[in-house]
Amino acid sequence: MLILVPLLAATVAQAQDTRAAPAVYFDWFEYSGRDTAFETALPAGHYRNPILAGFHADPSIVRANGKFYLVNSSFTFYPGIPVFESTDLVHWKQIGNVIDRPTQLDFDGLGVSSGIFAPTIEYHDGMFYVVTTATDSGGNFIATARDPAGPWSDPHWLPTIGGIDPSLFFDDDGKVYLVNNDEPAGPARYEGHRAIWMQQIDLAGFTPVGQRKVLIDGGVEPAKNPIWIEGPHVYKRDGWYYLSDAEGGTGPQHSQVVLRSRDVWGPYIPYAGNPILTQRELPDDRPLPITNAGHADLVEGPDGSWWAVFLASRNYQKRHYNTGRETYLLPVQWRDGWPEILPAGQTIPYVAKAPAWMQGDASQAPSTGNFVDRDTFDGPALAAGWLRVRVPKQAWATLGERPGMLALHPLPEDLDTLRNPAFLGRRQQHLRFTATTEMTRPPEGVAAGLAAFQSEAYWYFLGVRSLAGGRVTVFLEARDGGGASKTLASQELDAQATLQLQIDGDEGNYAFAVDTGDGHGWQRLAENVDGTVLSTDRAGGFVGTLLGPFARDERANRSK
Repeated sequence: MLILVPLLAATVAQAQDTRAAPAVYFDWFEYSGRDTAFETALPAGHYRNPILAGFHADPSIVRANGKFYLVNSSFTFYPGIPVFESTDLVHWKQIGNVIDRPTQLDFDGLGVSSGIFAPTIEYHDGMFYVVTTATDSGGNFIATARDPAGPWSDPHWLPTIGGIDPSLFFDDDGKVYLVNNDEPAGPARYEGHRAIWMQQIDLAGFTPVGQRKVLIDGGVEPAKNPIWIEGPHVYKRDGWYYLSDAEGGTGPQHSQVVLRSRDVWGPYIPYAGNPILTQRELPDDRPLPITNAGHADLVEGPDGSWWAVFLASRNYQKRHYNTGRETYLLPVQWRDGWPEILPAGQTIPYVAKAPAWMQGDASQAPSTGNFVDRDTFDGPALAAGWLRVRVPKQAWATLGERPGMLALHPLPEDLDTLRNPAFLGRRQQHLRFTATTEMTRPPEGVAAGLAAFQSEAYWYFLGVRSLAGGRVTVFLEARDGGGASKTLASQELDAQATLQLQIDGDEGNYAFAVDTGDGHGWQRLAENVDGTVLSTDRAGGFVGTLLGPFARDERANRSK
């Protein structure tokens, strides 16, 4: 229906739209998970996999000053590159972010799976180093910090180093090397043909020096045209240099391989028992499958034992996984001078024997396991697990306006924007979960509620708009790939000054409900909604689903 608006009224409306929309207030947010895989009781001295549930891809680990530090890929989410700390490899606490200032990086215009790829963390002579790739947003760089909790330096860019997945190796003679994935020296022979390169680097000036040399061309068996050799790490043990890499692409064919040499420059000889980690040969119909395993980093414990952290995914319906690529832990066995993470044909265990030095039980919530996690927004700052999509240009989420409440200031950007929408998300960590919040009725011209967000092209928004007379419209919007978003359900209801919204997920089946405070309790707006829309396998890319509050300023045309 075409609606004609008088010119004067339109001019007044445009003038009003230049002012910031009033905030929407969220009193609390609760997330609970109830996965079958986590119901098994833990025997004494054991821990649960994954150690970091929900998307925590591409883990890298270092031991320093009696503790362990771990970082993950963050892509275009902000704050970026989470830094975790542990004393026993089992219990992890996020202590900071490498990218925590809007001046460090800018991801506007990028899809969510661009940005920060595969950071690695190292420690040497009192300094922590994180080296990573800002894909499509600057290239490779190094950040440094004396304290892993921060502050971290601005990026020290490496403009002469192409490719992705850089790591640093500190040799005994004081030399430092940068190893990474890049295109082969000559023309690529096939899709996915890559090489592992190495070059010495002067960290005093963050300047590569000397020759840059290929250590691996293609993979451990070049005649078989292996794909996507990446994520390289160099270790030294008993006079051998070990080069460990991911191979096969970060999907069902993913694996970890290892080579060794007596000289840091090679030649590197592959292990006859490769791959040292994979799940690709296992049947698709196995119960509670863990897939995509690879991209490992190794670390030595205080007792001389070795351990591997790596990524993997928990699937449903064989190929779908809304929780993204998660971080797992397994012991490393050295056999005849070679490291092995998991023998061929064995499944990654959900419960495993913990490191000998672990103290107490392995209650790992809210990092993993089944739990209830409630944020009452009472602290001085947002909890570390909350993420924004891309780097904010203004402070639209605050805690100080109303004590004990999160104030979300709506922005005109929708969830399909390539800029920064007013959306705060926490990771979906379970195949079966419930996310609930209590919020004030949105002001006129604002839609607000809960979103389930996989990317700018795949999401759900359970939203509320205020109407006259204390009524509201509750609606469910969705975007499933290309094209415009669609309204799947809508209902007008009486509402109190505050109301509650809920998203419930059961593998690929989602439901959306509202309690308006009118005495009728929870009312289902939509159920049996296709949750595979939020699967990484369907949406593409490298991230998992986020859940959380979203507010949209609708007083003018939406900004894309």
